[in-house]
Amino acid sequence: MNPEVLPPIAGRESALRALLAQPREPPRTPARPEAIRSAFACALHMHQPTIPAGAAGALISHLQWMVEHPGEGDNHNAGPFAHCYRRLADILPALVAEGCEPRIMLDYSGTLLWGFEQMGRHDILEALRFLACDPAMQPRVEWLGSFWGHAVAPSTPIPDLILQIQAWQHHFAALFGDGALRRVRGFSPPEMALPNHPDTLHAFVSALRACGYRWLLVQEHSVENPDGSPLSREQTLVPNRLVARSSCGEEAAITVLVKTQGSDTKLVGQMQPCYEALGLGRQTLAGRVIPPLVSQIADGENGGVMMNEFPEAFRQAHRRLAAAAAPEATVALNGSEYLALLAAAGLGEADFAPIQAVRQQRLWQQLGASPSPAAVEAAIAALQAADPGFSMDGASWTNNLSWVEGYANVLAPLQQLSAAFHRHFDPLVAADPAVTATPAYREALLHLLLLETSCFRYWGQGTWTDYARELHRRGMALLQDA
Repeated sequence: MNPEVLPPIAGRESALRALLAQPREPPRTPARPEAIRSAFACALHMHQPTIPAGAAGALISHLQWMVEHPGEGDNHNAGPFAHCYRRLADILPALVAEGCEPRIMLDYSGTLLWGFEQMGRHDILEALRFLACDPAMQPRVEWLGSFWGHAVAPSTPIPDLILQIQAWQHHFAALFGDGALRRVRGFSPPEMALPNHPDTLHAFVSALRACGYRWLLVQEHSVENPDGSPLSREQTLVPNRLVARSSCGEEAAITVLVKTQGSDTKLVGQMQPCYEALGLGRQTLAGRVIPPLVSQIADGENGGVMMNEFPEAFRQAHRRLAAAAAPEATVALNGSEYLALLAAAGLGEADFAPIQAVRQQRLWQQLGASPSPAAVEAAIAALQAADPGFSMDGASWTNNLSWVEGYANVLAPLQQLSAAFHRHFDPLVAADPAVTATPAYREALLHLLLLETSCFRYWGQGTWTDYARELHRRGMALLQDA
């Protein structure tokens, strides 16, 4: 592949880590925080995979494939999807001009951002640059980090978790600047998939902290209290502290905001979080009375509700808040803005209740007081033998879809490519970190990140698993020739 067309996914690891380790100015907090009774935060997730389906098998965005094959399936939605990716650049300034105070969090996969570049959709990229960089938009739009290749964290090889995180940071900074990247504090895991295997979760949380992230968005049913009980309703409306303990007893922790209820896009598409927040009052956390936060995320383009109903519902909700007799009573806040409000009230991560990934209480109970990698695997095997429904495959936005079962023909090649990549490049990078800037490294990394894309397991066997097989073949060939 021509190095000029490779996405900017590696080469600045040390520089970006140093950039994000520097003190960062906190988000601006509301003028009258004491008047806020309740708040809500909405996030939009945007993604299209990269597939080997262009001319002569070229890597192209699935959005481009939709444009080029309008008569197949739902591909007629390519135009509306593309409009959804840029429309907030029109909606938000118009609401601000009306006197409203809209807020939105945005989560765009790296593959989607690369697709815009490949397609020459500079109109979309300029709209996103406005949302990421314009001074009037910065208090109102919060960008969330993600995995570049939209990988499923629980079934991603542990060494690749940080590669996915760093690749997205590289690409976002290349498009919108280092200043915009410094404002990215929260992380949105693809498919809301949270690992519950101790070592994968520990590696995930450790990688997030090492890459400068301050908080993580999690799905309500993917976590539990230390005693194994589900989170209370009140607990889902305030920050918690996710504690990840490895099989060797090492601990890492990160603040989490909890995405409540299910995955139905209507919850955001019809602005349910706003209307739920209107009925809530302040509650007590660590001895301080604070406003609760209703957090929710949905696909930003997928489905009739998001394509057609969301814009007007978004406008109506914010107009209603602006017209209220006490407009500060219920407000829209982004995640980092809410955490900054709590910090100004003297609340930090140490004040948030500790929680863990779902089903870990059963594992720790089975394990006893002497954790080790071998003991953890033995405890998992014993629990699975006693209860076939017990799983350490993690949890995500849906309970009726496994990212592991039935996909050995994708996961085995994925593991093979990952192992081959690290076997070849890790010694070279250890000897000379500049290797990550070379075309050979970036092209091999690109195929590894793409093979881990969730879409190759979401749509079942057939065309999509064939795409995965081809990405694996090309990745292995690149490593053999390197």
